[in-house]
Amino acid sequence: MKIGFVGLGKMGASMTERLLGGGHEVVAYDLSEDAREAARKKGAGTADSLRALVKALPAPRVVWVMVPSGKPTEMTISSLAELLEDGDILIDGGNSRYTDSVRRGEALRNKGIAFLDAGTSGGVWGLKEGYCLMVGGDEAAYGTAEPVFKTLAPENGCARVGKSGAGHYVKMVHNGVEYALLEAYAEGFEIMQAKKEYSLDLGAISALWNRGSVVRSWLLELAETAFRNEPGLASVKGYVEDTGEGRWTVLEALEENVPAPAITLSLLQRVRSRQQESFGAKVIAALRNAFGGHAVRKE
Repeated sequence: MKIGFVGLGKMGASMTERLLGGGHEVVAYDLSEDAREAARKKGAGTADSLRALVKALPAPRVVWVMVPSGKPTEMTISSLAELLEDGDILIDGGNSRYTDSVRRGEALRNKGIAFLDAGTSGGVWGLKEGYCLMVGGDEAAYGTAEPVFKTLAPENGCARVGKSGAGHYVKMVHNGVEYALLEAYAEGFEIMQAKKEYSLDLGAISALWNRGSVVRSWLLELAETAFRNEPGLASVKGYVEDTGEGRWTVLEALEENVPAPAITLSLLQRVRSRQQESFGAKVIAALRNAFGGHAVRKE
C-alpha cells in the first residue's frame, strides 16, 4: 500500500527502508534535506512539506508520524489535522504519553480522521529483526493499516491492544519494565566485576547465561557484545538518560495504587547516574561524623 511517513531519524529511516523492502510505496518527509535524500536513494518518494506529502497520497490516506514526543509530535499532528480529510488515518509511532494520545484521538475523530497510537519497540535493530508494535485506536482503521504493521513487525509482533491511548499505555509500561531489567543486569555485572580475585570474564558469562538459564535474553546478547568489544567499558560514561516512559510508569503505578518498587528504584538510579557527586551523600557523611565521629573524606 502507499503510505506517508513523517520523520526520518534513526528509527524512522529504518522503518521506511523496511516498508520499502516489504513492497510498500512510501512518500517520506523530514525537515532535513539530507534525510530526504537518503530516503530517495533507498527508493522512497519524498515531499518537501507536509502539504506536499498529503497531496501525494491517494484517499483514504495513511500517514505515519515518527518524530520526538512532546512539542514536535504535537505540532506535526496539529498541522496534519488541518490537511487530512474525512476517512484518512493518522498513526503516531513515537513515544507519546498515552493521555496525549487519548486527547489527540478524540480531536481527530471529531474531524473524521482515524487515529492510531502505535507503541514501537525495536530500536536500531528493528530494520533487521522487526519492530514490536502495540497499537491503540479504532479497530477498522487498524484493519486498514494492518499490512503496514505486519511488514514492520516480525511474525506475530503486532497487535491492536485497545482503544485510543492503549498502544502508548502498553509501550509506557513496557519501557518501565525495561528500566528494571537493565538495572538488574547492571547490578549483577557490577557485583561480579567487583570480585577481583576471580577475574571474571563478563562477556563469557553473558554468553553462558544465555544458554538455557532463566535470565537469558536479547539484552544479554547485547551485553556479551559490549563486554567483548571493551571488557572494562572504560570509554563508556555511566550517565543514563530517561526518555519519560519510566517516569510515567511510576506515576501511573502511584495513581493506580500498584506497588512497583523495582521500576521505581531503577528510575531513581538513572537520576543518580547523572550526579557527579551526590549532595545527599555529603549530608549523610557529615551527620555520621557529627553523631558518631566517623571519618569524613575531604575533597
